[in-house]
Amino acid sequence: MAENWQSEYLRFLLFVLATIWLIQRGSPESMRPSEVGLESDEKQQLGKHIRSDSPAWARAGRWRTAMLSRSLGLTTAGLFLLCWLTQFVSGRAAHNGEQLSSFQDPLGAGEYLPSADFWNRSPQNWQSEFLAIASMAILSVYLRHRGSPESKLVGPRTP
Repeated sequence: MAENWQSEYLRFLLFVLATIWLIQRGSPESMRPSEVGLESDEKQQLGKHIRSDSPAWARAGRWRTAMLSRSLGLTTAGLFLLCWLTQFVSGRAAHNGEQLSSFQDPLGAGEYLPSADFWNRSPQNWQSEFLAIASMAILSVYLRHRGSPESKLVGPRTP
């Protein structure tokens, strides 16, 4: 279960990070090419443009505003790492259970981390996430789905 959660949070993290830099002309989910980047303090209502109803961490400035400005990516990365740690602990317990049933010595954390068993479990699930993200990005350039906010209009030509 932790392996599945891990790969889902990896997908979310990749999607968040990719949407910062990648643009798709005509996509309702993408910035206009002229607006790419972190946006100005005025547009983000930060610094001297702060409002009274802004979140407390946005008004606080410095590291708190920096954390709030990246909270979606940081939270998703933290959840990914937490799931990876959970998978590490449970995978090590399962592996050591198999080791003991075969009358072999169990592995310590430092020994399990570089082991083939650990690295076979993790990236194996990631493959499907990379394929899913790549497929969605590539197919959304060429294909349409009427009524979907992730799709371009059906009538106009594909770029």
